[in-house]
Amino acid sequence: MDAWLWAVRIFPSRSAATAACRGGKVRVNGRAAKAATPVSAGDRIEAFVGRERVLEVATVIEKRVGAAAAATCFVDHSPPAPVVKRDASVLRRERGAGRPTKRERRDLDRLRRR
Repeated sequence: MDAWLWAVRIFPSRSAATAACRGGKVRVNGRAAKAATPVSAGDRIEAFVGRERVLEVATVIEKRVGAAAAATCFVDHSPPAPVVKRDASVLRRERGAGRPTKRERRDLDRLRRR
């Protein structure tokens, strides 16, 4: 399981995929999955990676491949990603206002993280 999730580029590292399996963030066919759970074609995988991803296994691979090849190994049934609207006027400073103070920098960082 963890090797396949890493190989198709759902998780950036295999250890991150293993940690997600341990944390209960990965399910296979409706059941909680361990890192060693075998994956076969046709399995439905639900993984939470910043947002919910629902994938159907098309091809089982063991080694990491390029992004284009990885995209052919699964069918994505995920709901669309939520659109985050930001007010651009809040993130801009007036021209010639100088460097932001420490308080202003913290406020800007807080706004950008959302």
